[in-house]
Amino acid sequence: MSSRTPHGPVPDSAVLRARLERAREAAAGTGLLIAPGSDLRYLLGQAGGSLERLTTLVIPADGSPALVVPKLEAPGFADLPLAELGVEVVTWVDGDDPYGVAADRLRGSERVAVSDFTPALHVLALREALPKAEQVLAGPIVREFRMRKDAAEIEALRKAGAAIDRVHARVGEWLRPGRTEAEVGADIAAAIVEEGHVLADFVIVGSGPNGASPHHGVSDRVIESGDVVVVDIGGPVAEGYNSDSTRTYAVGEPRDADVAATYAVLRDAQQAAVDAVRPGVSAESIDAAARDVIAAAGFGEYFIHRTGHGIGLDVHEEPYIVSGNGLLLEPGMAFSVEPGLYQPGRWGARIEDIVVVTEDGVEPMNRRPHDLVVL
Repeated sequence: MSSRTPHGPVPDSAVLRARLERAREAAAGTGLLIAPGSDLRYLLGQAGGSLERLTTLVIPADGSPALVVPKLEAPGFADLPLAELGVEVVTWVDGDDPYGVAADRLRGSERVAVSDFTPALHVLALREALPKAEQVLAGPIVREFRMRKDAAEIEALRKAGAAIDRVHARVGEWLRPGRTEAEVGADIAAAIVEEGHVLADFVIVGSGPNGASPHHGVSDRVIESGDVVVVDIGGPVAEGYNSDSTRTYAVGEPRDADVAATYAVLRDAQQAAVDAVRPGVSAESIDAAARDVIAAAGFGEYFIHRTGHGIGLDVHEEPYIVSGNGLLLEPGMAFSVEPGLYQPGRWGARIEDIVVVTEDGVEPMNRRPHDLVVL
């Protein structure tokens, strides 16, 4: 049997009702099939779960939405205000055809948008059940109603940012020579929960040469005096919104003579990008603000990823702060600003804050200092 991650507070019915209507408007005549996950949590207040049995929220272009769910999974949605939202619960049992049930709600739809992370076994079966409908990804539609956070969502992001800041403030309790990355990571993971998260979603402790791998994780490498260490951590708070913050530490004075000067370039690049955030500028211009500082200093080849990603109910979501994304920023958009420099075989560094676009500028969700932290 599958396990279900407990959900936190459910938004007010009026909020959920407005979100459902916004989803229909954004779909512009396209039927929506919303699989379990963050999109479902955004719309109904519960992420749900699904493996081989189909669970999907069906939002037709016309008519009432319906939650098609296995009867054995239906109790997991019992505490949601579905009746108030006008969402019919349609249950099915093993031996029934749930794809036909879902398809019946979308008969006549020329286009059907399916959640991006719907398992292929469901996507193909739904295609068979709706052979005349063009099947497209729901991602481009969903982003239109999830990118702009409301006041409650922004407050949840503030809460998450403050909680992860408290963990970074404690890293000196655990990061020291003679301990492995895995040992330090385990202590950090416990502190992430202690400081207010539901769970530790990810912990990166990249020491010495491991810091040059942006998504390293942890290993059995023993931390040495003089190491530069990248610590990238985050997780969700009860409301479901995530933290994601990176700081770079040195265990004693760095052994490499170029660390201070190189890190100063990174710090300036990150600040330049944050300073550039305001309504009306493009996502790619924020990427350029960081990248230009790094390239001018001769380190362009060491900045090997985008400058940022959106964040909310997912750690990575729209908008992406990357070259080629001409999307104009609007108030309520939330994303990371995280340039990094990675020198293979030597060391790496990254500085990451979550920021929210305001009416006239930017509000950082993280408040820890950006200097290299020498322990």
